[in-house]
Parts: sequence; C-alpha cells; structure tokens
Amino acid sequence: MANPRLRVVLAEDAALLREGLVELLERFGHDVVAAVGDSREVAKAVEDHRPDLVVTDVRMPPDFQDDGLRAATALRERHPGLGVLVLTQYAATAYACELLESGEGSEGGLGYLLKDRVGTVAEFLSAVQCVAAGGTVVDPEVVRQLLGNRRTSKPVDRLTARERDVLALMAEGRTNGGIAAALHVSQPTVAKNIGGIFQKLGLTEGDGHRRVLAVLTYLRS
Repeated sequence: MANPRLRVVLAEDAALLREGLVELLERFGHDVVAAVGDSREVAKAVEDHRPDLVVTDVRMPPDFQDDGLRAATALRERHPGLGVLVLTQYAATAYACELLESGEGSEGGLGYLLKDRVGTVAEFLSAVQCVAAGGTVVDPEVVRQLLGNRRTSKPVDRLTARERDVLALMAEGRTNGGIAAALHVSQPTVAKNIGGIFQKLGLTEGDGHRRVLAVLTYLRS
C-alpha cells in the first residue's frame, strides 16, 4: 500500500538545505505547504496550513539557541495531534528529552534525528512517515548517549539485558518486526519482552501510549 501524502511545514535556516529538503519531500509525493527560515514564522505557517508534520531544526533565528525546538513544543501544546520531527546537528540529550516530554498525553508523533547520521533518503522518509503516523523515532547516537548517562536505582535498572536492548530499539522507533530482525528473535519473544518492560516500569493498559511512556522512562533514566 502506498504511503499517505503528507502536508509538511519545514523550518530550516540554511537556505540550501531547506530547498533540498523541499525538493526531496515533494519528489516523493508530499506537499511542503510552507518552508521557513525563522522560528517565529513556524506558528503562523501551522495555523495557516494545518499540516500533518513539522520538520524543524533546533537552533534557528532569531536567537540561534533552541528557538526551533521551543516553537515546536509550543505548537504541540496547541495542536496535540501534530507530528514533530527535529532534524539537527546537535546530539543534545536535553533537547531530545524536552521534545519527548512535550509529547506526553499527545497523539502526535515525535522524532529526533541527527543530520549527519541520516544514512539514506529511505531512512529519512521512513522517519517522516513514522512520526506523521504517531510514532517515535530517536537517533541511535542520542539513545547511546542517554544510556551512557544512566544512573543506578532507576526503574530501567529492573529490566533484564534483553529487555533493555528491546527498549533501546523501541526508542529508535522500531516496530516489533524490526526489533525481532535486529535481535534475531521471533516477534512473540519481542512481544513478551515488551510486556515485561511495561510490567517492570509500572505501565498498565489504562495508561495509554505505553510504548511512548516506556521510551520516556528510558530516556529520563
């Protein structure tokens, strides 16, 4: 089945990269309804066009700090179903956690990818589709750094080594099938591990979005 045609707002201050992303997205059947170079223009673009997805950098005008990220998180508060994919050169775990925490209680997907680690066009387009569909995608390098910062006496410490492997792949946005292929196990085994993760992290069926909540617990650890 063909992937759905998405309406995208793109926020990137580097003109050449912005134009290249517009051409790429449109070549693969998506509509870039607005492409802006200043974080102050993002909110108006979203209000005017009501896109499925915002793709944004972190550091943008006017202050060249975390302007793009702040604009995106503010938009998610006003539009809970909006998907946000951050595409940046900064592997800052604080930025990634801030973005993911903004998704609690929201139906919109979230993604945090590093520009210089997106290996193929197909990988980028897959992340776009995943986030637009409500999924979560985090660059493996950011996951590695977050895991490296992990301290003891946290909920994640109750997980087995295999459950931590599964949760790390969940944080990258992998499906059960993708996790099974990466770990060379069956999908029922993955499902069993995910059930163990939910149980040990205290996530019940009534919590909703348990997969995202499990990833947040992992990243906060």
